[in-house]
Amino acid sequence: MDMDFDKLDSFIQDNVSKGFPAGMAVNVIHKGKTVYSSTFGTMDGERPVREDSIYRLFSLTKPITATAVMQLVENGKIELDFPLKWYYTPFSDLMVSKDGKLEKPARDVTILDLLTMRSGFKYPDDTHAGKEMGRIWGEQTERIRNGDPWTTAQFISEMAKAPLSFDPGEKWEYGSSADVLAFVIEQVSDMRFSDYLKKNIFDRLDMYDTDFYVPKEKADRLMTCYRFDENGKNVKHENVNELCITDVFEPPVFESGGAGLFSTIGDYTKFVKMLMGEGNKDGIHILGRNTVSFMRQCIVPSAVTAPACWESMRGQGYGALMRVMEKRTKSGMLYHENTYGWDGLLGCYFSIDPTEELGLVLFMQQLYQGCGDFARRMQNLIWGLL
Repeated sequence: MDMDFDKLDSFIQDNVSKGFPAGMAVNVIHKGKTVYSSTFGTMDGERPVREDSIYRLFSLTKPITATAVMQLVENGKIELDFPLKWYYTPFSDLMVSKDGKLEKPARDVTILDLLTMRSGFKYPDDTHAGKEMGRIWGEQTERIRNGDPWTTAQFISEMAKAPLSFDPGEKWEYGSSADVLAFVIEQVSDMRFSDYLKKNIFDRLDMYDTDFYVPKEKADRLMTCYRFDENGKNVKHENVNELCITDVFEPPVFESGGAGLFSTIGDYTKFVKMLMGEGNKDGIHILGRNTVSFMRQCIVPSAVTAPACWESMRGQGYGALMRVMEKRTKSGMLYHENTYGWDGLLGCYFSIDPTEELGLVLFMQQLYQGCGDFARRMQNLIWGLL
């Protein structure tokens, strides 16, 4: 089926010409083939965006972490219903914060709780549990600045001392679960997280520009980050250090399973094509088709995610570290039920519609725009071309 992308070109050019976003890249995949690929705007206000420009993925790291977990499930090394404490004994002493008091949780955190954000491990916020987590993330940031960061294992050991924000399985809340899963992967594989990903995913998919840092010889390909200032002007976002992602040009000691990767749109499109291919890309087997089917199902219904979720995720539940469309009529989106994907803090985004065999990969570096209005409008435009 031929798709006329003139409207898409005009839509993006119009937005970029107005300064939002400063620069971006877009790939559209249909029935396993890239049918649209283009770059727009500049990397830094001057140099044009390149096809091999490098982006901070932030939370678009999570689906890759989920893939690694599910590989180990397939290999019999991880059982999703097993308690987290069986993989690391300090998690035996977890407490939960209830009305400012600490209590023993009603049950153990399981690996599936982590994979579906029902663990109670928070990102920093103003709640009691969130403040404790904020202290840990903040201390790690200072340690990185002072050249003495915690390793992944040490960081997770500190997290094991912090209270959960709710009883495991009680509800859904976006948080640090993927970082704990990265540590579990290290424990069961007996490999550093980055080494596991490189051997079992990146090298096999020829994702050679994807890593937890940007080698200095590739430094000129790193995209500049942008944010809106208090006057609504789009300005450069200097000194990016959200969630301890401060080590850019050197391999970090702490490898965040929730936010740490850098990549290109070309590399990530290979990963997306693998998911669209039911775990295979060009004959390279990464996951079994039943495994991909499990990852993309709506494990946590939208009625559960709604109280703690973003307005842009109306009608969508949650699968394996990814959103899943459950109720299309509540979403305002044209894609089908069971469409899935995720996004990152700085605007990297993907979406896969298995019914139409249609996928979108959208990369930019614009703070807090991962699942915003721009990405939603672009998707409706593309799905409207069918």
